[in-house]
This record gives sequence, structure tokens and C-alpha cells, in this order.
Amino acid sequence: MYQFIRRILFLLEAEKAHYFSMNLMKFFCAIAPIKWLIKNIYKTNYPVNFLGLKFINPVGLGAGFDKNAKYLSVLESFGFGFVEIGTVTPKPQEGNEKPRLFRLPQDKALINRMGFNNEGVDKISTTLKNWRSKNPNTSLIIGGNIGKNKLTPNEEAWKDYEICFEKLYNEVDYFVVNVSSPNTPGLRALQEKDSLIKIFTVLQSHNQKHKKPKPILLKIAPDLSYEQVDEIISLSDEIQLDGLIVSNTTIDRNNLHTHSNVIDSIGAGGLSGLPVKEKSTQLIDYIHTKTAGKLFIIGSGGIFSFEDANEKIKAGASLIQVWTGFIYEGPAIINNIVRQLK
Repeated sequence: MYQFIRRILFLLEAEKAHYFSMNLMKFFCAIAPIKWLIKNIYKTNYPVNFLGLKFINPVGLGAGFDKNAKYLSVLESFGFGFVEIGTVTPKPQEGNEKPRLFRLPQDKALINRMGFNNEGVDKISTTLKNWRSKNPNTSLIIGGNIGKNKLTPNEEAWKDYEICFEKLYNEVDYFVVNVSSPNTPGLRALQEKDSLIKIFTVLQSHNQKHKKPKPILLKIAPDLSYEQVDEIISLSDEIQLDGLIVSNTTIDRNNLHTHSNVIDSIGAGGLSGLPVKEKSTQLIDYIHTKTAGKLFIIGSGGIFSFEDANEKIKAGASLIQVWTGFIYEGPAIINNIVRQLK
């Protein structure tokens, strides 16, 4: 059924198809009997406990899909164990010029250069607060993926992360520091030692004031050298890092089946989906081995099936996130993975 729907959606420009389909599902999920039916079709139950949080299952949705926390009820109905909203920045921003999301069906991949388009932390925080008040019994874990505004210089980036952290604190269950998107100029430079120490020192100083501090994770690029990864690992205790999300999109364009003329015409952006699978899994395995399994990992990149998810888990991931696989495979991907994991 979804394959037929996908063929229709793929006739639309990618970003338009995304909002059209999610707004349509939001409309249907506002009708109680339809929402009940969807929840029962996609119902999953495989509870796991990590980071002091109870997840109804280990399959989550990565950041960038529900940037403004507008589709949480839909995503919960589809059976996700957790959803990461954002990337959220202090000020609203439009993001990069459209078109900025492209499909590569031959590679089961996407290229995006969205540029942290979002409504800003104040509005998103209010949206989350209202959603929680209307859904007090939700079991959905919500992560807050935070970043800096495009015009904020790197030396002042820590201020943007601090603002987002404080304003989202009561509304999310964990945080992700995003310094690895290729679509904000200079952002990946914040993966360097001094920048990470500054950002995490500020965030942890606020975090530790609370009776129950929130987990703070770091999302890293798959294009880091092992030397750079080693440096992050060596910093993990100093910055009180709770875990890593491995990984973000890649800027690598090697070994794609899509014609090079098409790739060149698309231009810059982060590549996600099947071409990232092996690279992210190898990175998970390296980090898991290097830390003797002591550093918590959420595996992301190229997950389209139970087999893909299981590869990430065997490599050392405790939870997994889908994104591009969700676009290509549809909502059944969650149930299919969880059912076989059980």
C-alpha cells in the first residue's frame, strides 16, 4: 500500500511532498477513531531503558523530520519509541534557498541542504508545552536537537546552545548538540576540542543545577577522521558526555548509482540513506570497541530494514534512528524492525 502512495508522493517536489503528507496525516489523527485505528495497526511494544529513560521501543526518528514539533501525535501513532525535534535555533530562520531537498531513488538516498530552518526556540518550546498538556499520558520520548543560528559567529556559538538548552529544558527528555550538519557554514568546525569544551561546559553548568539532569548527547559527522573521533572520545569524561549519535549526513559523493550530472546539478548538501550505512556502522563499531562499550551510542544512517538496524546494534548501538528509510519504506518500518528485534 505504501509503495503505491510513495509513487504518487514522489511525483511532487520532495519538500512539498513531506509537508503535504504530514499535514494530511495530522488531519486524520485529529479524528479519534482514525487515530485509534492507525495506532493499532502500527502498535509496537519492546520496552528498553537507557539514559535513565524508558523507551517503548528502541526505534526513533532522527532530527530534521519534525523540526517544529508539529507532528508528534502522528509520529507517536506510527509507533516510534522516540522522536528528535529540531534542529532548534534561538531565532527563527528560513533556512537555505529552495529547492533544498532532493531524492536519489537509484541510491535509496536523499540530499538536503535545509540549513536549520525552524520557527525558533520560543515558539517551539510553546508548541511542545501545549502538546504535553494535551497528552499528559504520552510514553513518547522527545529529544531536543539544538544548534546555532547561521549568522552567529563560531566564537559565540555556545551562547546559542545555552539559550536553546534553557528554554527547552522542561519540554524535552534529552538533548543533542548538533555541530555536524554540513548545511550551516562553519558549523562542523565546532566538532574541534576547544569548541566542544566551551559548549558542554556551559550546558553542564546549567544541567547540574537540576535535581535530575537531562542526558546530553553529541551528534557527529561520518566524515570525521579516526584521529578526530579519538579526540572526542578522550573528551567524553571531561565534558560529561552521555553519548553519541552516529552519524549525521555525509558530504561524500563516491560510489553513487545516480548519474554524476544529476549529482552535480543538485550541488551541495548532506547525503543520507543507504550510501551512509556502511560508513556509520563502521564508525559505531570503532567507537564501541575503542571505549569498551562504555559510551552510549544511538545508531543512525542507512537503516531500511531489521537487518540494517541489527547491524547497528551488533556494532554497538543501543538505540537506532531512521529518517531516509522512513521516507522510502513508510511507517511499517518501525513495526517491522521492532517485531524482529523481539
